[in-house]
Amino acid sequence: MSIARASIDKALITWLLMIGCLLGGIWGFATIGRLEDPAFTIKQAVVITQYSGASADQVAREVTEPLESAIQKMSEVKSITSSNKPGVSRIDVEIESIYDGTELPQIWDKLRKRVNDARGSLPSGAGTPYVNDSFGDVFGVFYAIQTPGFTDAETHEIAEFLRRELLTVDGVADVDLQGLPEEAVYVTPDMAIIRNLGVSPAAIATAIANSNAVASAGSVTSNGQDIRIEAPQGSNTVEEIARLTIGVQGEIIDLLDLATVTRERVSDPDMIIRFNGQEAFTMGVSGKSGQNIVDIGHRIDDRLGTLTRDLPAGVEIHPVYQQHIVVEEASNAFLVNLAMSVAIVVIVLALFMGWRAAVVVGATLLLTVVGTVFFMAIFGIEMERISLGALIIAMGMLVDNAIVVAEGMQGDMAQGKTARDAAEDVASKTQTPLLGATVIGIMAFAGIGLSPDATGEFLFSLFAVIGISLLLSWVLAISATPLLGHYFFKVGDGNADGNYSGPIFRAYRNTLNLALTLRWPVLAALGVVTVMCYIGFGQVKQQFFPDSNTPLFYVHYKLPQGGSIHQTADEMTILEDWLKDREEVVSVATFVGGGASRFMLTYAPEEALPTYGHLIIRTHNLDEIPQLRSDLESFGRSQLVAGEFRTERLAFGPGGGAPIAARFSGSNPVILRELAAEAADRMLAASDQLQDLRTDWRERELVLKPIYAEDRAQAVGVSREDLASAFLTATDGIQAGTYREDDRLIPIVVRNDLVTDQGAPDLVDQLVYSSAANAYIPVLQLIDGFDYEAQNTLIQRRDRLPTITVEAGVVDGANAAAVFNAIRADIEAMELPDGYMLEWGGEYENSTEAQSSLGKQLPLSLLIMIVISILLFGRLRQPLIIWLLVPMAVNGVALGLLGTGLPFSFTALLGLLSLSGMLIKNGIVLVEEIDLVRAEGVLFRQAVLDASTSRLRPVVLAAATTILGMIPLLSDAFFASMAVTIMGGLGFASILTLVAAPVLYYMFFFRERRAEAAEA
Repeated sequence: MSIARASIDKALITWLLMIGCLLGGIWGFATIGRLEDPAFTIKQAVVITQYSGASADQVAREVTEPLESAIQKMSEVKSITSSNKPGVSRIDVEIESIYDGTELPQIWDKLRKRVNDARGSLPSGAGTPYVNDSFGDVFGVFYAIQTPGFTDAETHEIAEFLRRELLTVDGVADVDLQGLPEEAVYVTPDMAIIRNLGVSPAAIATAIANSNAVASAGSVTSNGQDIRIEAPQGSNTVEEIARLTIGVQGEIIDLLDLATVTRERVSDPDMIIRFNGQEAFTMGVSGKSGQNIVDIGHRIDDRLGTLTRDLPAGVEIHPVYQQHIVVEEASNAFLVNLAMSVAIVVIVLALFMGWRAAVVVGATLLLTVVGTVFFMAIFGIEMERISLGALIIAMGMLVDNAIVVAEGMQGDMAQGKTARDAAEDVASKTQTPLLGATVIGIMAFAGIGLSPDATGEFLFSLFAVIGISLLLSWVLAISATPLLGHYFFKVGDGNADGNYSGPIFRAYRNTLNLALTLRWPVLAALGVVTVMCYIGFGQVKQQFFPDSNTPLFYVHYKLPQGGSIHQTADEMTILEDWLKDREEVVSVATFVGGGASRFMLTYAPEEALPTYGHLIIRTHNLDEIPQLRSDLESFGRSQLVAGEFRTERLAFGPGGGAPIAARFSGSNPVILRELAAEAADRMLAASDQLQDLRTDWRERELVLKPIYAEDRAQAVGVSREDLASAFLTATDGIQAGTYREDDRLIPIVVRNDLVTDQGAPDLVDQLVYSSAANAYIPVLQLIDGFDYEAQNTLIQRRDRLPTITVEAGVVDGANAAAVFNAIRADIEAMELPDGYMLEWGGEYENSTEAQSSLGKQLPLSLLIMIVISILLFGRLRQPLIIWLLVPMAVNGVALGLLGTGLPFSFTALLGLLSLSGMLIKNGIVLVEEIDLVRAEGVLFRQAVLDASTSRLRPVVLAAATTILGMIPLLSDAFFASMAVTIMGGLGFASILTLVAAPVLYYMFFFRERRAEAAEA
């Protein structure tokens, strides 16, 4: 007994399957995790090492090099990049894409061991390397908090209170605070007094260091019980620090008599944050992996609503980004699109097959969709942009299975067969071809879903959902569809010709008959059209991932190296004031000194630099961004001429960075800068669509170098370290201790305030304490003046080689791939010295890596698809006919994309794969039908005409329902190019299936055709 017949005879089991899909889908929809974008692991860790006093070059040679050498020994490492600044080494370690998220903790432990082992190779002044393996954590609920009128200490208390309370919310993993006011306790000695008294800076620093030190005092035993002795409480207020005493030549002197002690903000903070122009700090909240971010976000909102009653009046909490709101709105909008697509399918079926067939096929389609949601929940596949989009991508193939079975049953029952006989007859002819075609359709996406890189991880849910939905659609098509057809279809009067005797069928049959007669001109015409479309496809704009539909965009601003954070903040104020008057702007979050916390997976924070300013601008909707962005660029480029100003749209998917990037690697920084300058000139000459040309080494920075008079200095007992310490005290100050305030650690800094903006002239007047002479010596006696030198203060390395990158954006409306192609030849024609090399980065590298990874998987997928098509027929000619149609699928794609002006993005590639799957599936069923009709003894030409005519309605309806079902996606920025790809491609593919396939079949089986004619 066939499955289709059994589904009617054992209806209870079929009903249980259908009800299970329905109820399971409802349960799955209620419990499934929801995200904005599919999670992909950021396989990157950062190693930070402090090396105070060292130049960028010293940091690279003495700290970064030995650490990179140790890290390089790890087989898991894909690339090592580093950024070297004066006093700081930052190494970014990227892991090979073949390792998934479950393996990373062990890899990070191995990285820590390698770094720890390399500590012995570091210079004595270097700090302990810190390995940050939480670099990729996402804080999707992101707030700016303002505390106007509150002291800095009160602001810290409010921040810690909020952090502590939100960590108790179910599902919250971490809370990140950024931009809190930085304070220090400054001890400023009166140089005249300490010079006269002969008090050394070391004595002051020692007294301060011991004032609040935590020390063990041991324990005593009393009556058999150990009792811990607590050390005497140290100074725990600024006033107590000021009352410290210092021993000077046998006398006790109060610190207050020698210096002023104040608590104030640090003069050069690491970061300044403002929201809508007013000072703020940010709080990012991350959810636990695998949980529903929508539920977590609403719980956070509820908790904050409760906490606001406990906060002091005046504290304002402003959302910068609320992932749960974005996810909820996106999911609901997409579900509406999905419902509209299903409704369109049902309406089209009702118009062309009647309401009965529409109910049968529509119900099967609905069960397939909800059943897929059920299995998504079981397998832990979240409901996000890609997985929801996969359902619509698969829609054409989902409905096709049910249409084939329903149309076949309806036709057989119209001839007088019972539902059971019709179901068995249709299933026996179609279930195996449909299964093979379904598996082939799934395998078309296997290359993407199984790709081990970030793009494959990002798009894995596409492959998984399509696989689940297509297999489920086949199961329901041979079980639920026959049962529903049994209830809804009527047994006809046995008129065999009535089913395909309509005018549309007759017109198609006559057209196909003419095409068979003119088969050579038809194939020639198809060939010419295909060649022309391939030429046209070369003119289609290329894009990796499209811009996001979240109404956010960014501003990046960088002053030349050496600028202060306050100067950068002042420049940002100019932009804030301009944006304040724009009605389109909802909010502006300003970050000076570094980027924001990673509030979404595709956001990559910039490296911390005092010269970097960053704006996150939110508008009411996407339509307002282009004009606002254009006006802002005009204003920013004209007003902020001191630095580099550029804007950036938020994009979907992994990737990011400058669209155009050329990397030059070699040993000599001077030669690297010369190559970068030459490349920049060549780029500008090759294309007028470039903008924001820059290098990642930035400008050289002026460095002041005192000339140490060794003979005179050593004669009075002043070492180089003593001189450096005196300069540090005179400028930034020396941390002498730590002031504890609850859980805060506030540095105590000793400094003098005699240095002004005069620079070297002021430094000459400083005094250096000589412990040998027990006296202060003027700096002028210890040096032979100062030298000025331009140094590289931001040295980038890649895989242990100094590497400078020339980066550029493209003008609004230009396509990065087209601009890259315009400049590529000129840059690659550069003559590079021996030992130097060029590599391309940017969007080209991202897309090339993704396509390369896809290319590694596609051969296996393609082999499986070919083998299945051969096994289905047991011959070679039928699969060859089907596969010859695939290259022609690009025809409609080229026409659609050129007509709409949309780029061929990575999502369009998905549409092309889906299109090829649909084309192969329709071709398999059509060719199989021709074979079956021929096997019944029908004459060759008539068999081709009859079989093709019987497949007209399923092919046309599957194409029409799919094309019309894509209409809701045209307004979605992420899926628009994919929708056009499928719509245009499927329209042309239908012609290929209904005309080209029968013509090719007719030509390939010329021997059988001639043998039959000879017998006649």
